[in-house]
Amino acid sequence: MNYIGIDLGTSGVKILLVSADGKILREVTQGYPVSYPKSGWSEQNPEDWYAAVLRGLKQLNARDVAGIACGGQMHGLVVLDKDDNVIRPCILWNDGRTAKETEYLNTLPLARYTGNIAFAGFTAPKILWLKENEPENFRRIDKIMLPKDYIVYRLTGEFVTDYSDASGTLLLDVEHKCWSAHMLGVCGVTEKQLPTLSESYQKAGILKEEVARGLGWGKVTVAAGAGDNAAAAVGTGTVSDGECNISLGTSGTLFVCCDGFSLPRNNALHSFAHANGKYHFMGCILSAASANKWFIEDILGDGYALAEKARGRMGDNGVIFLPYLSGERCPHNDVAVRGAFAGLSANTAKEDMALAVMEGVAFAFRDCLELVKENGIKITKSTVCGGGAKSALWREILSNVLGLELQTVETEQGPSFGAALLAMVACGEYESAEVAARAVVKKKTAARPDAKLAAKYDAKYGKYRLLYPALKQL
Repeated sequence: MNYIGIDLGTSGVKILLVSADGKILREVTQGYPVSYPKSGWSEQNPEDWYAAVLRGLKQLNARDVAGIACGGQMHGLVVLDKDDNVIRPCILWNDGRTAKETEYLNTLPLARYTGNIAFAGFTAPKILWLKENEPENFRRIDKIMLPKDYIVYRLTGEFVTDYSDASGTLLLDVEHKCWSAHMLGVCGVTEKQLPTLSESYQKAGILKEEVARGLGWGKVTVAAGAGDNAAAAVGTGTVSDGECNISLGTSGTLFVCCDGFSLPRNNALHSFAHANGKYHFMGCILSAASANKWFIEDILGDGYALAEKARGRMGDNGVIFLPYLSGERCPHNDVAVRGAFAGLSANTAKEDMALAVMEGVAFAFRDCLELVKENGIKITKSTVCGGGAKSALWREILSNVLGLELQTVETEQGPSFGAALLAMVACGEYESAEVAARAVVKKKTAARPDAKLAAKYDAKYGKYRLLYPALKQL
């Protein structure tokens, strides 16, 4: 039998058809628009997602499909009325309108209720914003869900979410895996308005008969699915205690598996449920590969090999870049801070600046890794995935900045591949996410740190750390 993994991203949806042994049989992508009604706002129409998913499933032309699962962009606020109509466009994960609500929530002892502090991208601040600014829409709410849950709802009619995605709402008591009655009260919503909670690999429902018939399929199981980062971690085999994955995509994440729940000592890390049924710490930076794209394409209009010209100056390049183009989440939780170059001179070449952009993103990941270390977790190696990870130079920089051996995976398809593995577990093909990952994920070493270069980057990172307090004052 075959399985389908869906990655519901911000710019489009990617759908994979995967055999039980992990071989990718077919791949389809479909795009949809993002709207920016005001500066710092970011919205999408959930109906566009579903239409794109249906187009993609038809284009996939799949047969012998046993199961489907979806990994999706996290934190987005999808609200339906009593007739299941979308009330307003989804407020996305990268929307920055909730600074006031986030500040208010962080006056509360949130870690006691949820295991996390508030970040502007989370769902609870969006609910408070809606309550304050669009009270008529707020009163119409019958169902509150996350982006990938809307797809599951449309495919099955089941109102379900999983623990990994729910962790990013700030409505879940992550440790006890239940909705937080206190946070529901703070936000003015009821448990009836929220989805049933499930493990990512559990069956959410059966594909609606009319949908299955239109695709030429029989009975197909739909799993609950997972947030995109947890799904990607499954897809890279990051499923056991202490294992780490770095995602170098548009934004960036450092994801560390934990067998048990614990509160981060500094509250700057996310403490979430994992798609394997356990837990994880996650540090998130808002600009990763997008920072490189901004400088190379938008500013210079140049090629991505530009930084290679400065390879011989790695660690000695006097230019430092802070990648806060859209604010920063970890460790600063600062939506207002913006990026900067430091150390420029009349002799600075554009390739020096291009190299500094890659280094600056690596330093932002180092900030996240230092937080993990502060919580008593020792990391010696990590998988690395995402578009930026295709650059051998960037992998070398990351390895030396972080002091980690970096591994890539043979099949690097992010959340869609991890979602397919979750579908396999939901259908009984494998007994757990760990077993599925061990069976099909193949890893190989891609970079190892060099002691001399790592020492240079240690010194440069120290300078990088001095710059945020100055930027904060601007």
